[in-house]
Amino acid sequence: MQRLSSTQQALDLILNQVNPCDSEGEDIDLQPDSDSEVSSDEETSSPPRKRSHLETHTGPTEKAKDGTVWRKEQVRRPLHHSTIQPYTAEGEPTALVRGTVSRRLQCFLCFINLGMLQTIQKWTVQHGQKQHYSWSMDLPELMAFIAILLLQGVIKLPSPRDAWSATLGHPLINGIMAQNRFQDIMQHLRFDNMNTRSERVKTDRFAAISDVWKSFVANCISSYTPGRYITIDQQLFPTKTRCSFLAYSATKPDKFGIKFWVACDLKSKYVCNVIPDLGDDPSRPNVVMKLMEPFMNKGRTVTTDSFFTSLSLAQQLLSQKTTLLGTVSKVCQELPESAKQNLDRHEFRTKVFSTSGTTLTVYAPKRKKTLCILSTMHSVVETGETRKKKPNTVNDYSRMKGGVDAMDQMVREYTVRSGTRRWPVAVFYNMVDIAALNAHILYEACTGVKERRIDFLMELASELAHSHVEAQKASVKTRLRQQPTTLEPGKRAKCQVKKKCNSNHATMRCADCYRYTCGRCKEKVVWKCRDCAV
Repeated sequence: MQRLSSTQQALDLILNQVNPCDSEGEDIDLQPDSDSEVSSDEETSSPPRKRSHLETHTGPTEKAKDGTVWRKEQVRRPLHHSTIQPYTAEGEPTALVRGTVSRRLQCFLCFINLGMLQTIQKWTVQHGQKQHYSWSMDLPELMAFIAILLLQGVIKLPSPRDAWSATLGHPLINGIMAQNRFQDIMQHLRFDNMNTRSERVKTDRFAAISDVWKSFVANCISSYTPGRYITIDQQLFPTKTRCSFLAYSATKPDKFGIKFWVACDLKSKYVCNVIPDLGDDPSRPNVVMKLMEPFMNKGRTVTTDSFFTSLSLAQQLLSQKTTLLGTVSKVCQELPESAKQNLDRHEFRTKVFSTSGTTLTVYAPKRKKTLCILSTMHSVVETGETRKKKPNTVNDYSRMKGGVDAMDQMVREYTVRSGTRRWPVAVFYNMVDIAALNAHILYEACTGVKERRIDFLMELASELAHSHVEAQKASVKTRLRQQPTTLEPGKRAKCQVKKKCNSNHATMRCADCYRYTCGRCKEKVVWKCRDCAV
């Protein structure tokens, strides 16, 4: 009996100190050795229950290099309970904009408003008067100048000068403004006071266009309420102007340009917020927090790539009721070591980790390659029933990651970008492109009219140039009316009608259009009596 008691104590000791399941989920053999002797009563008694059925389903833990503790979880099992109520409304214009916008020009002026145009007009005229004291430009002429930029982006001629050529020129551009006048405005185009720029540039590297740019961004934020999903990524506006913050990107079609951090609505591709990358902010999460600042505490979800995504960023956003979904680089020190290892022989395999409301999905789309997805919006990770068995976190990221890229592609299709040596003009080109895209989205949302973007841009250009064209016509008529209807004796002018002649001379003007008209091109009046003419 003493030996039997010692055997029972050994079994109890094993049950109390050893976990009955190893890391791979296999049961540990708890049978006693063949040398030990057990009574027949103990052999027939019911075996003890395994502790794995008594404990909660908590996987093994693993510590990352920075000290973060991750728990290894199983697929299709709830990982945590989210207390954030998701934002359910669709993206829509704000109430103030919806009640005042009904035309294309009004939509465009929501972003580049009259105050911004007056600022540009003021400093452009100031620069022009340094060379010619009588140089001037009114507001309708500046709007007509922007209209020509939009038309050049739609027509896509080899060179901006071709818009006025005899063979490639477009009648709309020729009717708005002469080529010399357009180039003259482009030469003097300025956005700030050059006399005080040297002082402001010490604290603001964007000083040459900073005031106009800030107004533009504020208008983008206040004109539209985005939906639940917002995508944040970089936009590289192609230019090779001399600039201290010119960026290089090997993965972009155009390698050099000015970089912008953009937040846009996933569904509509509306640009909600945009920040220029001036190279003086080394904190990447700080960029995401700045872009998302107007849209926090609503339950929205922001999608980022591995350039921004980190566990610390996810926790910051989560504290302000905003969830994150993004890829993580495998060199990140916040990841567990097992997540960084390639699953060489396990194609389409998924590993799940969790820590403090954050889920990490490690998926192998092919051999010797792994994809790490960090998410605070998913409380359950589920794999699909297809052959590749993609988890829902990977599918959602693939669906939500392309917002900024799609926006950039739409902007490039009808861009007003042209060659320039001044970086503020390049920034102004990007501003006009984004304003035209946002105006199109705003116009369709406010009016309910579905219109092709190219048709919208053509009509917008016509509305922008309408006031200037009408003023030009009125000015021409005024000058013609001031001239005598007949030439001086002995003076002749060439016929301006040329309906039935090639180069006849004339001495009389038309009573309606004031053009010189020869005898062959005039309209013959039927002889009538006084009674019938009444």
